[in-house]
Amino acid sequence: MKFLIFTLALALNIAPALAADEGSAAISALGEINGVALACQQMAVVSRARHAITSSAPKTRGNGEIFEESTNASYLEFGKSQKTCPDAATLVKQLNDAEKRLSAAFSKQ
Repeated sequence: MKFLIFTLALALNIAPALAADEGSAAISALGEINGVALACQQMAVVSRARHAITSSAPKTRGNGEIFEESTNASYLEFGKSQKTCPDAATLVKQLNDAEKRLSAAFSKQ
């Protein structure tokens, strides 16, 4: 009986952690797109990415740091690799997908 109670308690504690991991991954993906959009001067995409993060994710320091760190890393990596900028339609499609992941991750909480 104690094992069953312990297992149930553990399962209930893991669910929020899994949701947090999904949320962190979604925020990071949004930051990556934001970094590429900044590097490619796609300011409409940048604005939309920032709006998505501020309107869909909980406003915590941790979430803000994940977004900013992911944005900075993506921006710097894009500049170092000297990749060609994707067209606006490609960035918008990636942003649409990232927004859906973000909404799904935080609607569970």
